[in-house]
Amino acid sequence: MSKPAFAIASALAFVGVLVASISHAGNERTIDIGDFVFAPSEIRVETGARIVFVNHDDTPHNVVDRNGAFRSKALDTGESFSIVFDKPGEITYFCGLHPQMTGKVIVTPRSDRQG
Repeated sequence: MSKPAFAIASALAFVGVLVASISHAGNERTIDIGDFVFAPSEIRVETGARIVFVNHDDTPHNVVDRNGAFRSKALDTGESFSIVFDKPGEITYFCGLHPQMTGKVIVTPRSDRQG
């Protein structure tokens, strides 16, 4: 591959990564953990969304899928756990350390809206 062709290929690859990062960043939501609750306790997202769970409590918490698809480590104050939801459905989760803490993620198919 010639130097100009390599430079163009590299630039296109970089732009592709940049576009993917920008589109993914717009599809990120946060669930706060505080006062022994997940807030919001229910959230609706489209497939491909990343959910970031952030612990604001002084007490460790974790995030556990009721069906066993995921389980975070115990999160200390300020720590986070994230997961991308690729399939439509309802995911119920809880804190494995404090099972009374529950939440739900409703994942809908992505709508391909144009501009």
